[in-house]
Amino acid sequence: MKIIITGASGFVGFNLQKYLVISHEIETLSVRYLPNQYIEINAEAIIHLAGKAHDLKKVSSSTEYYEANFELTKQLFDAFLESKTKVFIFMSSVKAVADAVTGILTEDVIPKPSTDYGISKHQAEEYILSKTIPIGKRVYVLRPCMIHGPQNKGNLNLLYQLVSKGLPWPLGSFDNQRSFLSIENLCFVIDELLNNVSVPSGIYQVADDKSLSTNQLIEILGISLKKKPKIWKINSSFIKLVAKFGDLTNLPLNSERLQKLTENYVVSNKKIVTALGKSLSVSSENGLMTTFDSFRKLK
Repeated sequence: MKIIITGASGFVGFNLQKYLVISHEIETLSVRYLPNQYIEINAEAIIHLAGKAHDLKKVSSSTEYYEANFELTKQLFDAFLESKTKVFIFMSSVKAVADAVTGILTEDVIPKPSTDYGISKHQAEEYILSKTIPIGKRVYVLRPCMIHGPQNKGNLNLLYQLVSKGLPWPLGSFDNQRSFLSIENLCFVIDELLNNVSVPSGIYQVADDKSLSTNQLIEILGISLKKKPKIWKINSSFIKLVAKFGDLTNLPLNSERLQKLTENYVVSNKKIVTALGKSLSVSSENGLMTTFDSFRKLK
């Protein structure tokens, strides 16, 4: 199958190419939003990864998100509908639904995104879902949670640096639960969607089978590093007080950072697993071990 991938130079795109090239013909498409541009799609499937990622430094404008995540997706999807291409896969995000989760996030939750990133992704989802899909075409909107894998320098790498240096984790009293997504599992799901014509079009959340607490992540890191991690269970009320003081000063811990480090964000993958009729390729723990082992090899 000939497949076009946009955003192929990013972390997901790089790994997806390596995964799919074994059994498919891969063509990359470098594209950005330009008013009234014509985009030609000449392949059996298109995987749209390109867009503007969540800017944690908060310096990007709402227009940048709107054009990169909504307008560009709209142009590509319109081109798909007019082409002979059979499969369209759009990489959205769980942030298109909610920035914070109470309980377990499912596809039935009514989206209420609160950031420009989440809003722009949700707008793209709404546009795709508003169109009638011609017979013979399949359309999938994927909402991954936090993706990790070898060479990914995200928050997990920061935790790795802390444990590898023998520094204590001071937030052990917070027993949060978070969902993660191994890049291998994401690639597995996309490959299955390309090949399995029986999977209905629609929105699918993608996450590893099991959610984990930050304390469990620290323990897995310790196994990877072959050292016993230090988890300090300091009184949570005291930690929150320190964070409030950090709001007024330049302390590395403030209320926003504490909330991000200790929040719950559990994502259900039941719909996609049921639709595929197969288990994901790697377990939550094994996927994280692969990621953590790659950090060690990079040193």
